[in-house]
Amino acid sequence: MPIYEYICADCGEEFTKLQKMGGEAAACPKCGSSDVARKISACAIGGATGGESGGGRGGG
Repeated sequence: MPIYEYICADCGEEFTKLQKMGGEAAACPKCGSSDVARKISACAIGGATGGESGGGRGGG
């Protein structure tokens, strides 16, 4: 399930929600409004990071 980022049109609160694609509408956790817009955000692509050195960029 993807994590979506939202912003509330009423109070400006920015929040994230883990939900199914095409799932129920999100509501603002601060004010309860359903007038929220999904933000455009970068997606993360999984993969190996190179072990314990924290990214495999040498020095490890």
